[in-house]
Formats: sequence, C-alpha cells, structure tokens
Amino acid sequence: MRNALDLKRFYMGACYYPEHWDESLWADDLKRMKEMGFDLIRIGEFAWSIFEPQEGQFNFEFFDRFLEQAITWDMKVIMGTPTATPPAWLTHKYPEVLNVSMEGITYHHGQRRHYNYSSPIYLELCARITREMAQHYKDHPAIIGWQIDNELNCETNVFYAEADHLAFRRWLQQKYGTLDSLNQAWGTVFWNQTYDQWEQVHLTRPTVSDSPNPHQALDEKRFISDNTISFAKLQGDILRAEAPNQWVTTNGIFGHLDNHSMSDEILDFMSYDSYPQFSTIYPDSGEQPLLDRKWSLSLSNVRDISPNFAVLEQQSGPGGWVNRMQMPSPHPGQMRLWTYQSIAHGADMILYFRWRTATIGTEIYWHGINDYHNQPNRRVAEAATVGKELQKVGERIVGKRYVAQVAMLRDYDNEWDGELDQWHGSLNRPSELSWFKALQYAHIPTDVVTIRPGGETEQLQDLAKYQVLIYPHPAILREDTAEMLQKYVENGGSVVFGCRTGYKNESGHCRMQPLPGPVAELSGIQVEDFTMVNGTASPVSVQLSQHTNLFNAPSFNDILRVYADTVEVLGTYASSYYKGKPALTVNRVGKGKVYYWGAAFGLSVAAELLHQLQITSPLKDWCEVPETVEVAIRADDHEELVFLLNYSSEAAEIKLQVPTEELLQGSQLQGTVTLEPYGVWILKK
Repeated sequence: MRNALDLKRFYMGACYYPEHWDESLWADDLKRMKEMGFDLIRIGEFAWSIFEPQEGQFNFEFFDRFLEQAITWDMKVIMGTPTATPPAWLTHKYPEVLNVSMEGITYHHGQRRHYNYSSPIYLELCARITREMAQHYKDHPAIIGWQIDNELNCETNVFYAEADHLAFRRWLQQKYGTLDSLNQAWGTVFWNQTYDQWEQVHLTRPTVSDSPNPHQALDEKRFISDNTISFAKLQGDILRAEAPNQWVTTNGIFGHLDNHSMSDEILDFMSYDSYPQFSTIYPDSGEQPLLDRKWSLSLSNVRDISPNFAVLEQQSGPGGWVNRMQMPSPHPGQMRLWTYQSIAHGADMILYFRWRTATIGTEIYWHGINDYHNQPNRRVAEAATVGKELQKVGERIVGKRYVAQVAMLRDYDNEWDGELDQWHGSLNRPSELSWFKALQYAHIPTDVVTIRPGGETEQLQDLAKYQVLIYPHPAILREDTAEMLQKYVENGGSVVFGCRTGYKNESGHCRMQPLPGPVAELSGIQVEDFTMVNGTASPVSVQLSQHTNLFNAPSFNDILRVYADTVEVLGTYASSYYKGKPALTVNRVGKGKVYYWGAAFGLSVAAELLHQLQITSPLKDWCEVPETVEVAIRADDHEELVFLLNYSSEAAEIKLQVPTEELLQGSQLQGTVTLEPYGVWILKK
C-alpha cells in the first residue's frame, strides 16, 4: 500500500513564523488558535541562521522558548528542516552551492531555493543542520513530525552548476555503463553529436535555435528527479535514525520530480500546498472553465501518492508577491469551500497559510488568516467556523478513502518529454482537462493514477477497481504497460486512447512499426496518416454515429484504418482531405473495450464518450445536483460520506429522493433544499 497519513483524529492549524513576530505576541496567538479549534502549527523551515548563526555554532534557545509556549497551550508542532534558504554566511563562503542558469548566470543570495542539490559542501552542511536539529528535538513533547526542506523544485526545477554537470555525468555512467550505450540512447549519430569521452557530456546547454537533443533533455529531467530525491533522502535518513518516533513528510508537488518514488523511498506520507486561486488568475481557455474547482485535479494527483495526506499550506486569503501573482480576495465562504475541497479529496490534516500576513519581505501581499492589524476579520471567523466543525465531525472523516469509478492515467516520461516535444506535449493537458470537466459536470468522482515502470502486476490489481481508464496521449508507451492494459481490458475494463499514442519508446525514439505501436493490436486499428491541425489547416469536424451535430477534432488528427473484425467505427472525419475516414473506433477485447479517438479531446466529445461508456454518477436515483456542485465520496467499511461543494456565487438547488443526514449542521434534509453560495454539505449516504 502506498504511504498514507494514518491518524485517529483530524488535525487543524496554521503555519506560524515566531521569528517574524515580537515574543509578546506568541501567547496571544496560540491562545486564539486554540479558541478557533486549531491544534497544530508548522515552524522553522526558513530559519537556518537562527539555528546556526555562524558556521558550526548552533543555538536552539529561540525556538526552545517558543516551543515552551506551544506546550503551555497544548499545540502540536511540525518542525521544518531549514535547507530551502541557506544563510548568507554559507553562500558567501561557499558560492559553489548556488544554482546556475543554463546560460551560466549564477543565482545569488536574496530569495529562496537559490542552491543546487549536487554541491558536496552543501550536502554536508544540510546533513549537519538536520542532524543537530533532530538530535535536539527528537524527544520534544510538542513535535510530532518533520517537514523536509520546503517545496522541492519550486521557483526553479532546472540546475546547471558545475557540480550538477559532474553529478549528471556520474548518473549517466551508472545508467548506461558505456559511451556506446549512451550514444545509442541519445541518437547522437544525428547531427554528428557522438561522444568519445565522458568529459564531453553535459546537461543541456544553450544551442543554436534553442533546440537541444530531445533524448538528452528527457534524461536530464530523469536525473534532476533522482538528484532531488537523493537530496531529500539525505535528510530523511538522518531524521529516521535520530528521531524515529516522529514522522517525516515534505510539501508540494512540483516539476521534474517523481513524487511517487520520493514518497516510497523517504516519506511516511505526502503533503501538499493547496492554492485554488492560481486556477483563477491563470484560467484555462477552453469550454466552461473550472476555475478554482480545477484544483480538485491537482488534489487527485496527490491522492495517488498518498490516499490520505496532509495539506501543510491551505490558501486562506489573496496571494501575491510584491512583483507577481496578484490575486483578488476570496469571496465570503470560499476559504471554507477550498478547505473542504482538500478534505473531500483525502486530506486528514489542514494548516492554513499563514496565521498572520507578513509585514516584511517579498510575500507581504500573501495574506494569512489575520491581517496586519491583528484585529478580527471575516477570514478569522471563517477559519474558526471550520475549526469548530472539524472538532465535531473530523473523527467521522479521518481515515476514509476517496471512492472513484474512473481513473485518468499519467506518467512522468510523457510529462517530461512533452515539455520539449510539441508534437504531443501540447495535447495532453487540454485533453486531460476536458475529460476532468466532463467527469466533474456529470458528478462522477475520478482518480488520477500515475503509471510507473516496474511492478505491473501490483499496478494491475490497483487498476482493476476502475470501470474506465483514460490515457489521452501516451506517446511514450512501454511494452510492459501495453501488456498490463491488455490484461485490464480482457478482464472487463475499458480504456480510452487519443491521438499520438504509442509512437515512442522509453528513450524517446520513434518506433519503426505501425502506430499506435504496442497497443495497435489492442486497439484493432492502425494510423495510416496523421496531421497537425494548425496554421492554414482548417478546423476539422467528426460525424459520430446517431448524431446529427458534428464534433470538433482539434490540434492533431490520426487518420485510422481498421484491420480487426472486432472493431466498430463510431465516428468518421466530416471534413478535410480525409473526409469519411475513421476518427473514433471501439474494439472489443475479452470482456472489455478499447476506444481510440484520433484527435485531442474537447469537452463535448469527452461527454459523449462518457455516455457511450455508460458511466453514471453515484448520486443516481437518490440526489440531483446542478453542474456547479462538485461531488466527492470518502468511505470506509462502515459508511460513505458524500461531499457536495458549490463553487458558484449563486445558491444551488439540491433534490433529495430520501431523507438524508447532513453532518456539518447536524440536520436532516429531504425534498428540494438549497445549498448556499460557496456552501458545503457532507451527507451520510
């Protein structure tokens, strides 16, 4: 079983920075937290120079005084290792620890995450501060767990210091063994890139046309992930050895990092930082935008790593640095809504970021629960409401698992390869989002599952619980994955593929075989031709069987040829030079089905395929809700809890076919009832 947070009670609290505030505020802050129903805080993750003001001189007096206050107010504490912000004495004395851009520009002291993971001296100093802190706090009665660093690979997820080039070379030597193997994997015969000495090999560097070797670029991201995990493991191993009675986690999901492997190797459970308003200042441009509701897709990804997880930073106000990320204030009710959004998707621990808005530094506009004036406001009142509610119902929620019928499949290879390769990378997120919208608006709870190399037998067992798997554009598709999906379908499952499936191997080489490569037989079709749909190419439409209206086939078109008599053509292209050719097919394999759609997915075709797949909402026959309401279910062997979350500024009309208990208000609902704007209900099904 994947690592999961395992608690007997729900923890609620806030991120706190005692070093930012006069000591005279500490006791009052903690007292007010307790009155709001909070019982947990996070501290320490940016305070290296307080713990070690000079190299090798350690001082814990400041935080010891604060932790005495935490004990007085019965407040539990998560302690952060402070390695995300190395102190000035360190970067001044050891400039080789600093990160460097691809162009060779050094990132200097004055922000955060300005270091690299490969510098031997930085690894040594990180290990030392972690060990000193663990030895000092391992038996502290207030501290229940540790956060490693802070938001690994946030701010930047590429590293080009000299130490990184050297570490990359060592990683490649271990992976490939010989330069001949490396040259084969990277296709260096193309454009005369062949290497004959290891010293010639580097991370990607500036090139003419800004277009590096794509196979090198893919391995670079794999290296960055492994190197990040190694950096975290250095600290995790120390914490395990020195403080075995306290759990270990880290926070955030960022790029170029296999968070699944990191969790498996290092963590007790994964933690996340949930900021739904990012989805409103950077909205998608497709049909019926999800806005802050889109954050449920991110939370679903966290849940795939740890079925029950912690949110160590939950948005509690408008965000913004002095020079970017300007956000409007959440409407009344939205902060509570976003909190329950996290809980609905598997969070059993929530800490608001932050207790009070900073009056200094870059994040003076990243607002916390309290404003600068420290007087009561509506966010404080809203957080207190949540705190009191969770004191009442938290034990009924904690430990229950999210329940889904459908899974959207991802994998790191395609995510990383698609950053450079626009022939498939530009398709995946719009298609995935279209499917997520269709599922959300149909009130069908959905998981995200990351396909990982190795362990296919165990992964097949996990996938068997889903009726449908959606794998939009797996350009890189391993033979083992294809075999696993074959068995899944034979046993009765349905798989949906989109265009550009299966044409690359794990090195990113294009296969010299008919597309869609290793799943051609499973799909019962071959791609006889393909084209991008852009530039002077007119938009293409598809005629689906038994439909008078046409469906868009955007971005890219695979023109299909059927070669198996078990295949049914469900749609044909209605325009362009391939008019009349198959665009949507279904193949019956064993007890299951395989759908192949020759384009990127839009909302309308995803919704139609849901109808074809005969997937229905778990609310069917007992509860009707409008599209503005998200449905999520958490269950254990004893009961199912149904979360209804209204993302609209308008009230939502809910129709209940049977009398139903609502936990937050402790009321009985029946008939037609109204859920308030940004309102939340938890129903016992």
